[in-house]
Amino acid sequence: MNKTVNLEIQPSALSDADLSEPLTYPVDAFISREYAAAEREKLWPKVWQVAGRVEEIPEVGNFITYEIGDDSIIIVRDAADQINAFHNVCAHRGRRLVDVPAGSNGARGSKMRFTCGFHGWAFDTQGNNVHVHERQDWKGCLTPERTALTRVKVDQWGGWLFVNMDPEAVSLAEYLESAASILNPFQFDKMRFKWRQWVVFDCNWKTALEAFMEPYHVAGTHTQMLQHGDYYAYSAPFGLHGVSGFDQRDPDLKMKQSSTITRAGKGADPRISTYNLQNEIYTTVNFASTTETLVNAAKRLVDELPEGTPAPEVIKHWLASARADDAARGVEWPTITPEQMAQAGLAWHVFPNMAILQGITFALCYRARPYGDDPNKCIFESYAIERFPEGQEPKTEWVYAEATAEKWGMVLAQDFSNMGQVQLGMKSRGFRGALPNPHQEQKITNFHRNLGRYMGTGAPVKL
Repeated sequence: MNKTVNLEIQPSALSDADLSEPLTYPVDAFISREYAAAEREKLWPKVWQVAGRVEEIPEVGNFITYEIGDDSIIIVRDAADQINAFHNVCAHRGRRLVDVPAGSNGARGSKMRFTCGFHGWAFDTQGNNVHVHERQDWKGCLTPERTALTRVKVDQWGGWLFVNMDPEAVSLAEYLESAASILNPFQFDKMRFKWRQWVVFDCNWKTALEAFMEPYHVAGTHTQMLQHGDYYAYSAPFGLHGVSGFDQRDPDLKMKQSSTITRAGKGADPRISTYNLQNEIYTTVNFASTTETLVNAAKRLVDELPEGTPAPEVIKHWLASARADDAARGVEWPTITPEQMAQAGLAWHVFPNMAILQGITFALCYRARPYGDDPNKCIFESYAIERFPEGQEPKTEWVYAEATAEKWGMVLAQDFSNMGQVQLGMKSRGFRGALPNPHQEQKITNFHRNLGRYMGTGAPVKL
């Protein structure tokens, strides 16, 4: 039974320090149709959100569409160095210019002119009206301003295309700070799709996204990973955004092993445990969260290093070896200092609906969006990007994949097993509200704090 929704609560201020206190928040944001409807007015038209990757529109005239709620946006390359975005709607009678096939994840193609299928009005890649059938009938009222497509703000970061429907929105650079500055050394813009999949899932978009916001669930969900390491995690807010990483329980050692990529794994022999961890990740996370180069270099450690080599030396040798392997095949590594690696942590939430799990030459990413007006369904997407030798990146398309281990790998399938059950559980009369971990799940409470600011529903409250 849906609980009563209240969209009139006034927002309250929570400092970063407050997020370390035990907090709770109501379930309206996940199960209420009224809340989902309000998101269409208060959230999605006001935020910067990822609409695609620059590599999807490499040539002039290439376009993709991005669908969010009732809004459809065309993103088109107008020139070698210019990308424009417009609402996908004809200025004449409101017909969509680009038909988005039912059951698809957006439309894509190449056009130098967008022609309405109703009356033939046409628009160029700058949004200008270039043809009106029998224009004279309007007695001169059809000015360029009246007939142009409605622009949407569009910008790039890390090879991603972001859009914002609010003409008064802050710049993307301001919106992304300080997450962007911390992540810039990874040079995501030099990565390309390895694979990309999507599914319509039976949970709210926030339920889906939060399943990937913290490593706290590893001990309960991904139990096979416990043989490879300690997954105690820290979590920290960065304005709108948040980061998590692996943490030592000794506070003096915090963030010394903050990323999967620099971990030796659990075991007496770091040469073996490093390979075991990398191979486990690669084979169970749908060949993502590491690379084949890193796995193969780790496999050679027992042959290249003597028994008893300390873990730091194993890691140093392993990374140097993998870097040389990649260089030999034409893949250049970015320069990332240990301090930058530690600060970047394991995974980021980019408000409102993007997650990035980054490595030196790769990233595993998630995006979740509402599906129609049903708060109990979402479009969930996951994709891997990686550095490839010039011109050797695989040809990929969005593939609809049922939420099975066969299609997504063991780890993601395990996460899927939670998402639908959480959505059902939050509707229970017996559920009294979330109890997020004050240390390990601050990304989630920070997310709800910022969501409340947009929605006007208040911040999480102390227990």
